[in-house]
Amino acid sequence: MKIVLIGYGKMGKEIERIALSRGHQIVAKIDIDNPNDLLGLSNQEVDVAIEFSNPQSAYTNILICLEKQIPIVCGTTGWLEKKAEVESLTKKYDSTFFYASNYSIGVNLFFALNKHLAKLMAPHNQYDIYTNEIHHTEKKDSPSGTAITIAEGIMSAFPAKDSWVNNEIPQNNEVAIWSQRESTKPGTHTVKYISKVDQIEITHEAFSREGFALGAVIAAEWVKDKKGVLGMGDMLKLD
Repeated sequence: MKIVLIGYGKMGKEIERIALSRGHQIVAKIDIDNPNDLLGLSNQEVDVAIEFSNPQSAYTNILICLEKQIPIVCGTTGWLEKKAEVESLTKKYDSTFFYASNYSIGVNLFFALNKHLAKLMAPHNQYDIYTNEIHHTEKKDSPSGTAITIAEGIMSAFPAKDSWVNNEIPQNNEVAIWSQRESTKPGTHTVKYISKVDQIEITHEAFSREGFALGAVIAAEWVKDKKGVLGMGDMLKLD
């Protein structure tokens, strides 16, 4: 495939390495120094865009790709207040938008496990729910998009919980997300159910960025020639 990389930081470079190793071509690299170069590309010369930039520029990058009908695989978090608008525009332009807060195959299996556990735990109100996320200090958003997805998964299966709070003591209807930043942690997410007599815990720990980058490239391969709003649940057949 012919891929344009939008965002050429550590993740962009790891995606490039994996894409090249799988036989793909990087036709352009869009970063802070050349954002307008994206405007000059067309869907005749690009099969798919992989977007890992920053919360300030992600929305604009997505809109450009949608208008040009360049399928876009987006992993940038921190801009999701505009996600409903993006999904509407995807349909308007008959384009392709693939979003995941986390592209690790393991994390997305963890999302499914988290929902199932929440469904099992919902009748047992003697348990308090605690979620924790640890990331590297360069991560710009807090809580992480992955942590929000985990909280939303709990809320979807646990009727007593209808919102989440970050780094605050939760009310009875809230899921607590506790965020930590440590110098070298690629990403660790934990969900705990704690009662007076026992504790149930599930954890996903990433050892490097490679799993995230590989998942993004696999998503780009899968999304080619597809239309609409898509995600890891569609690709992995988890929904």
